[in-house]
Amino acid sequence: MRDKIEKTDAEWREYLTPEQYRVCRQHGTEPAFTGAYHDVKTPGRYLCAGCGAELFSSDHKYDSGSGWPSFWQPADGDAVDTTQDNSHGMRRVEVHCSRCGSHLGHVFPDGPRPTGQRYCINSVSLQLEPNASDTE
Repeated sequence: MRDKIEKTDAEWREYLTPEQYRVCRQHGTEPAFTGAYHDVKTPGRYLCAGCGAELFSSDHKYDSGSGWPSFWQPADGDAVDTTQDNSHGMRRVEVHCSRCGSHLGHVFPDGPRPTGQRYCINSVSLQLEPNASDTE
């Protein structure tokens, strides 16, 4: 189990950029096709912008055509948590960092094999750490 990260609202506002705060702490969404990672193919690990926890791997990233970075599974089973999201007149499953609770995006049951899941994640909630061999 990961150590939980807890900060006050003021601490989050100071730590995150205004856009990161809006998405990660206020459950916002960046517009489709505008995020830094929606079309990136760089091998590496995707970390939480809020706490640095590893959330996803480029090995599990694919082009869903949705306009957001999409993954067919998290880096490991404990990386993310999910909750029911009934906002905006829709029934969706929200994805958030299991370590700091940052809102990441949503997961849908229309992804590729082997999981059939599409983790549709906001770029602003992620930080790509390229593989060491690819940065030398």
